[in-house]
Amino acid sequence: MKRVLLYLCLASALPAVTPADVQRALVKGVAFYHQNAASHGGYVYRYSADFTLREAEGIPGPDTIWIQPPGTPAVGMAFLDAYEATKNEACLKAAVEAAHALSRTQLSSGGWDYSGHFDPQNRAKHLYRRDIDGKLIERKKFPQGEAGWHIWRQREHKDTNYSTVDDDVTQAATRLLVRVDHALKGEDAEIHEAADYALQALMNAQYPAGGWSASFDTWPSSPPAMDKYPLTPASYPADWPRKWPKDFTGCYVLNDNTHATLMSTFLLAWQLRQDDRYLAVAKRAGDFLLLAQMPDPQPAWAQQYDAEMHPAWSRAFEPSAICGRESQAAMWALLKLSAVTGDKTYLPPVAKAIRYLRKSLLPGNKVARFYELQTNKPLYFERGEGGKGFMLTYSDKKASSNYGWVWDSELDAIEDIGRKIFRDEPVFFPRTEKERWSSPPTDKDITTILSEQKPDGSWAETQDDRGIMRDADGKKTSPKEGVLHSDTLVQNIRALSAWLQTPKK
Repeated sequence: MKRVLLYLCLASALPAVTPADVQRALVKGVAFYHQNAASHGGYVYRYSADFTLREAEGIPGPDTIWIQPPGTPAVGMAFLDAYEATKNEACLKAAVEAAHALSRTQLSSGGWDYSGHFDPQNRAKHLYRRDIDGKLIERKKFPQGEAGWHIWRQREHKDTNYSTVDDDVTQAATRLLVRVDHALKGEDAEIHEAADYALQALMNAQYPAGGWSASFDTWPSSPPAMDKYPLTPASYPADWPRKWPKDFTGCYVLNDNTHATLMSTFLLAWQLRQDDRYLAVAKRAGDFLLLAQMPDPQPAWAQQYDAEMHPAWSRAFEPSAICGRESQAAMWALLKLSAVTGDKTYLPPVAKAIRYLRKSLLPGNKVARFYELQTNKPLYFERGEGGKGFMLTYSDKKASSNYGWVWDSELDAIEDIGRKIFRDEPVFFPRTEKERWSSPPTDKDITTILSEQKPDGSWAETQDDRGIMRDADGKKTSPKEGVLHSDTLVQNIRALSAWLQTPKK
């Protein structure tokens, strides 16, 4: 009893977190990263604490930035969160510079590749729309024309003009431009025009059925033709290959939540710009999810579909199958669309998918990444002979470590939100991908974040794999003062900003 009383006394003696504390931490954290980590306004994934090392997907040069989150768009949006929470102009300036880094690495096709370059040698290899100072480059000719996978799968301009929506690349860049443009009230002509151009490209790249491909390397001057991509409900193929066909036939892609993030991008554009064209795109995307929901006995979604709306292979370890992770992302997207528009026709398909997936749960309240078509058996891949290639299997005993074969079930949260939307109750959408901090963050979360922040404003990590990165030769090393991770910065800034904007009781 005495120990409990002593603990309570000590806990009560800890100073309470104040808004002033959080504001100082936010401003200091943004200033440190902006002043030390930025290259041409952009960012990569991680840095040694002394900034002698930089790392992303590989070892980027000093004038290369990363677009794929948690690179430049994610860091820029965290800076904008900090500005909205503190009204500190330095935070806005940092976000604007990140947006300029994106407008100056936007491709003529309208979107972004995984990385962007500012050194003359690499810039000369890409069809960027602007020079490094933001001036539009006059091109008498650049790749453009009819949109559609029959054109893009040829990959004729993949090395110079490759726009991807994989891993939220073009979507995240577009969202940052739209948000910064809104914060500046459209007064930065470069950012405003780049946002317009990106949104128009994504609108033109949308298929008549409402889906998108994973990439495009020409400016889509006209949308895909209905006669090539008719509105057809999803169905099971008569058969499907058990070995990778080495042919990317999936023109409609949900893999890694691409479709859901595209929907979120257009809903954001509509909410901030009040242009009904963007809402129409989001609603067509929602209608596509209704069309793409498989019939019984597996009323959920695949990673990707061919033009006949059959589930199709992607990479060598991504077969024609029902997908647990992407199905949950599809349900979240439909719920968000229903909540925003008030249209409840999106709810019954979600309920039907929940019932099916509940019956398909694995031990530990998990969903399989892949369920075999018709049989519903979980599918895995193990390495082939000599460690080369992949072999399809029903067993997870030797499953390769390169992929997430199982995923946490989010069905309870999805069902709870769906019921609230049906009853017209207020809803708060939790983050559907794991993050370190809860949302909204608690006082305890904030205390932890503040305690881990260094006096210079950084959050350097030294423990386990978080304290390891690769040096210029690609070898693993543990920097003496630790590693600075962009994803940690983003999560901490988001949490501090959300706490500051949450009304206190």
